[in-house]
Amino acid sequence: MERQENIKITGMSCAVCAGKIEKKLNQMDGVKSAGVNLATEEAFIVYDGEKAKRGDFTEAIKKLGYGVIEAMTEKKENIKITGMSCAVCAGKIEKKLSQMDGVKSAGVNLATEEAFIVYDGEKVKRSDFTEAIKKLGYGVIETSNERRDNLKITGMSCAVCAGKIEKKLSKMEGVTSAGVNLATEEAFIIYDGAKLSKSEIVKAIEGLGYGVIETTEEKAETTEELFEKEKEKEAKSLKRDLIISIALSAPMLLGMILGFAGIHNSFTNVLHNEYFQFILATPVQFYIGRRFYKNAFNAVKNGGSNMDVLVALGTTAAYALSIYNGFIAPTDMVHMGMKEIYFESSAVIITLILLGKYLESSAKGRTTEAIKKLMGLQAKAARILRDGAEVEIPIGDVAIGDIIIVKPGEKIPVDGIIVSGSSSVDQSMLTGESIPVEKKEGDFVIGATINKLGSFHMRAEKVGKDTALSQIVKMVEQAQGNKAPIQKIADRVSGIFVPAIIVIAIITFIGWALYSGDYQQAIINAVAVLVIACPCSLGLATPTAIMVGTGLGAEKGILIKGGEYLESACNANTVVFDKTGTITKGEPVVTDVITLGEMTEEEVLSYAASAEKSSEHPLGEAIYKYVEENKIPLYETKDFKAIPGKGIYALIEGKEVYIGTRKLIEDKHSEKAESEASRLENEGKTAMFVVVSNKLQGIIAVADTIKETSAEAVKLLKDAGIDVYMITGDNLRTAKAIAKQAGIDKVLAEVLPENKAEEIERLKKEGKKVIMVGDGINDAPALVAADIGMAMGTGTDIAIEAADITLLRGDLKSVYQAINLSRKSMRKIKQNLFWAFFYNVVGVPFAAFGLLTPIIAGAAMAMSSVSVVTNSLTLKRAKI
Repeated sequence: MERQENIKITGMSCAVCAGKIEKKLNQMDGVKSAGVNLATEEAFIVYDGEKAKRGDFTEAIKKLGYGVIEAMTEKKENIKITGMSCAVCAGKIEKKLSQMDGVKSAGVNLATEEAFIVYDGEKVKRSDFTEAIKKLGYGVIETSNERRDNLKITGMSCAVCAGKIEKKLSKMEGVTSAGVNLATEEAFIIYDGAKLSKSEIVKAIEGLGYGVIETTEEKAETTEELFEKEKEKEAKSLKRDLIISIALSAPMLLGMILGFAGIHNSFTNVLHNEYFQFILATPVQFYIGRRFYKNAFNAVKNGGSNMDVLVALGTTAAYALSIYNGFIAPTDMVHMGMKEIYFESSAVIITLILLGKYLESSAKGRTTEAIKKLMGLQAKAARILRDGAEVEIPIGDVAIGDIIIVKPGEKIPVDGIIVSGSSSVDQSMLTGESIPVEKKEGDFVIGATINKLGSFHMRAEKVGKDTALSQIVKMVEQAQGNKAPIQKIADRVSGIFVPAIIVIAIITFIGWALYSGDYQQAIINAVAVLVIACPCSLGLATPTAIMVGTGLGAEKGILIKGGEYLESACNANTVVFDKTGTITKGEPVVTDVITLGEMTEEEVLSYAASAEKSSEHPLGEAIYKYVEENKIPLYETKDFKAIPGKGIYALIEGKEVYIGTRKLIEDKHSEKAESEASRLENEGKTAMFVVVSNKLQGIIAVADTIKETSAEAVKLLKDAGIDVYMITGDNLRTAKAIAKQAGIDKVLAEVLPENKAEEIERLKKEGKKVIMVGDGINDAPALVAADIGMAMGTGTDIAIEAADITLLRGDLKSVYQAINLSRKSMRKIKQNLFWAFFYNVVGVPFAAFGLLTPIIAGAAMAMSSVSVVTNSLTLKRAKI
């Protein structure tokens, strides 16, 4: 399936960059040809759509350290799916979606029951996906923009009026359903809020000559809320069917047990009576088991097969054999005075599988507890100022610009800026730091954090899905939906699993029929093969562990962007820490001022601070802050210019001023300057040389202290067998002094920002699996270049965007926790996959050789999925 892609690329500076990207793309599996045009900054790729997708190319380009501008038509959809019973179902839907024209990537997660699709909005639309999924026989929760309204209508006099309004509403674009009740004089409308507004509906009704009384506010239901309702409905239906099935199957199971025990009397004769069992088994087979027949029919109709096909085939065979032996076969075909009927087998198998589904559903619900906990942190309402009065409104109605009143003990509703008042805020939900942070006018506050003492007014800046908490929830949801590479093994097996089992069942039947001549035994053994096989356990092995692992990480302030990163982190053997703001607090202070020329100490500081006023570097900010606090006068600055990795230049009072490292002023050293600088650097301080009018006038020493937990974090990593490096632009002497305090003995010093990524690549070429940990804009290329990029949540948005894992709490121990979490999650995944494969590899032959009855096989099948999910849930108790 040949496809073409044009991808816009940012960050290329020369032909070497274009050549590097072109070489990488041409090496990728499925690519037939690839070229990169430096002038248009664009890549042109021809490839096999069955072997690669656009997302693979963009990811490869980003890993090389370049950016990608996605086409404006590219869209993403998350679609909640109902009716999937096993991994085969998920695989079938994923394959169908991936083959659709315009789809760039598609994945289906059985555990979250959700499809994730990236597609070209000009070639395909959401409704095409939902239609395709429905044609496969599955259900879809339609839209996150679905809204429901009840409107009171005046002026209707008869049923014709009601019919006219209903017809008008039903024809409006975006309306899913509409009904008008003449008795209550009310309209009920379900519509897509993205295509239609409530005011347009009101206008349409008024246009027909009727009036509308708006008695209620507009209410919206999200996909998640609709999905939860659907799942609750399913759970109630499953529970009801399970209770009925148990009640009907129990007498037959009791009869079988008493028969095995050799108890034969009038009571057991009734329990074994073919008419009695037929009456009990038939509703179980065709009413309770209708879900299996329905799903099996949809699967076969669409040219596939799934777990329901196996259950339907197996139980139907046992039921049909019972009908034959009980009512059609010669009456002399009896055993121990009883006919050979297997009604109890078909009924009990269905009951056991329903029990397994019920337990599995309950267990799967607990895998999303982390998301529910995060969502539960949000405030439910906000108190805003409207026309000078306080009005309490639902959190969903808060708009950007609203002035919100926050009182002591309340949760801050949304993200915003304090406009009046001050307080201390508990930000532990985000940072893990229990000590409240002082906040004053002009400071930014985050939604869901807790106001401790004072009251203040704040202006809403980010609301709804844009708040920090919503972004965290979204990141965790996406991570839980993404597949880990290890899952590909299970996906490949699941794709051929059911047909293979059916073939084995047929071989079992033929083999036993030829070997023993007992066709009934051959059928029973074939049934056992059909009902013991379980593709569900394979499909749930990886996603359930990823859901629990990423959820546990979120609770610990570790946000993992996807299953592949959770998997990759466990293989890391090298961690590279940026220094400033990562190992250190990133809040340096001036410690020494040494004059070396005719200027006084105050003049040296004045020129330096005047130049650094425009700098964003932490060391420059420290000098400016020191001068401001000491009320030293400043000069007017012109022509400010940053010199990356070396320092800055500025024109002050007509004099050229340079401030920076030895590299900037290497020809202006004096022996005294060198001696003083060396002394300061040996103390772990950074020496900033100040040159005015081409003369070295002084040295300003600035020191940054390491974070309290840095040394402990480094020790934990070393004890775990991981090499630890520090990378910095500082000179080697200063860098080593800081590294020594943190317990790091491998230092990459004097590395310019643009060269950090090259150092990471060098380590990777040595065979190391590298994690890069940083917090600044200049760390972004290195974060992308590393096998795993980790950004401190206290850092810049660019670093966080470039990283694969975000450490919200800014504590370096989180790096060890992330690696430990990855290792424990992968251990669970491997355990799950082992037992899922082991169960099927051992169970199917046992059934084929007649060593298991269909009932035992059904029980084993029912519990296999439950055991996998339960094993994943034990990860919640893991200490990381």
